[in-house]
Amino acid sequence: MNLEKVIFGFFIVLAATLNFGFFVGDIDNPVHHDVYELFAALVVSLIATVLKFGDRTQIGAVHLSTSLVADLQLVAAAMVWGYSAHVAGAGMTPEMTARVVSLSGGALFANVVSVIILIAETIMQRR
Repeated sequence: MNLEKVIFGFFIVLAATLNFGFFVGDIDNPVHHDVYELFAALVVSLIATVLKFGDRTQIGAVHLSTSLVADLQLVAAAMVWGYSAHVAGAGMTPEMTARVVSLSGGALFANVVSVIILIAETIMQRR
């Protein structure tokens, strides 16, 4: 068993599951979406991105691109949340919550693509 691949797979799947946990719930209800879960999803996604930098294969490049997309979407979601909660006077309105959740949905899709690539890569490997 390759410990590096275990850690790599762990962070890819953890990023997807944390993002899914944040995404689930009424799209416009801020009570259903925890800011700390969004923060955890962002941090784990960034860690997964760093782990993908060493792979020089074509599949590795696709892994990296999906991870960068997820990072961009989650950073944008965090910025919208921060603006809404701390700069705008109205706080987390249903409209702003829907924007944050929609951005995290895009990141979730990128995470799902990354997990599918990981599974396909694992199936294709020969012993």
